[in-house]
Amino acid sequence: MIGIHHDEYVPQSGDPRFDVEAYELNVGYRVRTNRLEGRAVINAIAVVRTSSIALDLIGLRATRVRVDGDRRTLFQQGPRKLRLTTARALEPGEPFSIEVLYSGVPRPRRSRWGTIGWEELEDGALVASQPIGAPTWFPCNDRPDDRARYRIAVTTESAYTVAATGRPIDVSRGGANSTWRFESSVPMATHLAAVHVGPYRELVLDAPRGPNGSIGRVLHPVASAGIARRAFGDVPRMIAVFEEAFGPYPQEDCTIVLTPDDLEIPLEAQGMAVFGANHTDDASKRLIPHELAHQWFGNSVGVARWRDIWLNEGFACFAEWLWSERSGGPTIAAHAEAHHARLRMLPQDLVLSDPGPARMFDDRVYKRGALVLEALRRTAGDAAFAALLREWAATHRHGVVTTADFRSCVAVTTGSTHDALLTAWLDQPQLPALPRR
Repeated sequence: MIGIHHDEYVPQSGDPRFDVEAYELNVGYRVRTNRLEGRAVINAIAVVRTSSIALDLIGLRATRVRVDGDRRTLFQQGPRKLRLTTARALEPGEPFSIEVLYSGVPRPRRSRWGTIGWEELEDGALVASQPIGAPTWFPCNDRPDDRARYRIAVTTESAYTVAATGRPIDVSRGGANSTWRFESSVPMATHLAAVHVGPYRELVLDAPRGPNGSIGRVLHPVASAGIARRAFGDVPRMIAVFEEAFGPYPQEDCTIVLTPDDLEIPLEAQGMAVFGANHTDDASKRLIPHELAHQWFGNSVGVARWRDIWLNEGFACFAEWLWSERSGGPTIAAHAEAHHARLRMLPQDLVLSDPGPARMFDDRVYKRGALVLEALRRTAGDAAFAALLREWAATHRHGVVTTADFRSCVAVTTGSTHDALLTAWLDQPQLPALPRR
């Protein structure tokens, strides 16, 4: 973690006094009533000496809390936090376990970025948590730099299918309800944990496979099998292109969920992405490689603090351009020139390395972030740039990074700091000119 501090973009989220090693979540969800009952076991390590711990939990009520099974654990719950007081102080480096029983009617939370978190659909539910929606369905230490392993079990009516982050383990079917189990042995941030419940069928995207043997599957409404195959049939080829450029697919699963509902935007989770019914036309197909690329950049290589969000979105946007070029569409250079021309017409008041919380999802962060990479490609050369992409993905696989880490990786892999170029693109608001090839 980056010091004992809260993230300045989301200062009310997370608790830097402890780090989580693993979550075990057992969730019972009734679709007809949108009722959730959960048991969370959180295995953690104390960072400082403390007898006070805060978990993020929103809209759901904790009914029992134990630290290391101790009944003397005291807890108070407010609108955003579940605050615990342990019977004795925890020492730095000491492992401990928190058990929380909780329940309620889950709903999205309002934020400056819209409503996010657990969302009830017409016939099912989904989770879209980035950046601070995870507490709407489980108690957590909601920090981007606090990554943990997960076991997730979801019990719901047997008429529904469940997808969740992690690789599918098994399904126990019994009468009216079924339990679906998933496990993630690679560390992930809380905002990348997701659950989807719906009347879905599975489509396996079985050919061609990527160099790492990766394939994908799509969960789709019963009537949308043809739409799903047309919209997502290129996913295995996309993965193959990205494995060649970035290295082996870094996740344990590749699941796409196509909801019957329209969604404002698609969104990735760990080893997963969700698209609305309105994201399957040709105009929306650029969104598919973007979300897939996040499995490398954003999900495997994740930001330690939200101010560096360009490292997620800039790389994913550049991957859109890469797929376009490799699949016979406009080249990377053509995309870069077109978007650079558009950005020149917009206000020159955004600093990419610190855009501010209100603008961290501004489209200029996405496009200017991709243009940083294209500027480096044109300056360092194709071979050095290709080495940079693979080194960045490999060195920081399943880790967290900052912009300073990126600068270091540039210096190591290209043999130059490219300080003037990076400072102009990252730290100054005025849009630089693109280098000529």
